[in-house]
Formats: sequence, C-alpha cells, structure tokens
Amino acid sequence: MGLADPLDSSPANGFKVVVDGIEIPKVIEVSGLKSEVDKIELKQNTNDGKYVVRQLIGRPKAGEFTITRGLTDSKTVTDWLKMVMDGDVAGSRKTASVELLDYKGETIKTYSFLNCWVRSVELNSLKAGAAEQATEKFTVCYDESSVS
Repeated sequence: MGLADPLDSSPANGFKVVVDGIEIPKVIEVSGLKSEVDKIELKQNTNDGKYVVRQLIGRPKAGEFTITRGLTDSKTVTDWLKMVMDGDVAGSRKTASVELLDYKGETIKTYSFLNCWVRSVELNSLKAGAAEQATEKFTVCYDESSVS
C-alpha cells in the first residue's frame, strides 16, 4: 500500500524491526540503512590518444546498520553477541528486516537483510541524577540486502 497523496512522504517515526520473525520491542532509532555496490574505474586511452575514465558497476557490498532501543531485562541481544563470540557461526546468522510504515501503520517499504549477526552492543552513558532512559545500541552486519 502506498501513501494517500503523491505529495505525502513517509514519517520517520513509522517503522518496525524484525529479526528471525520476531519484532524487536522498544526500538528508538535505526541508522545506517544503505544498499551499495562496488564502483570499478576503467582508465584507458582511446585510439586517438585521448584519456578516458569510465565507471563500471561492481558487485553488491555487504554492510551494517545500527539499532538503538530502550534497555529492558531482555538478554536476547547480548546472548546473540555471546553466540557470535563463542564462534557459533550457524546459530549466529539470522534474517532481519526494517519495515517503513505509513500513517495507518501499514508497510510501504521493507528493507530485508540476510545472514545477519550482531557485531557490538553498547549501553548509553549511565549518570547519577540523569533524567533519561537507559538504552542499548547494537550493530548488525549482513551479507545481502534488498528493498521491496
């Protein structure tokens, strides 16, 4: 389903994150969503001696994105990182998606990622007297991505 009007744009606050079919709760921010291919530079001289540079399309690149969520008692993400650190390659690989939602909460675009694994988990600064929530930020690496 698309947006109601061609002049409308998707709200940046309408999204959900799903890993292995389970929606991640309390997600505050997703950053680094990017699809990219290598660029190949072909430098050559033509028959008349003119120098020419052509940019050719290379292979798709792997990548990573970052998810920030409110800290809970859930150990799902830290257990995932432990699995990676323990060398459980098969168990560490997951599928993930980030769905962009319209104003009614219906999906308008999905970024899908294959062979994901968590690279790092970071807590925000903890301060006595702070008036903010504790968060955990985790970086997810992936081999392949697609947008539908």
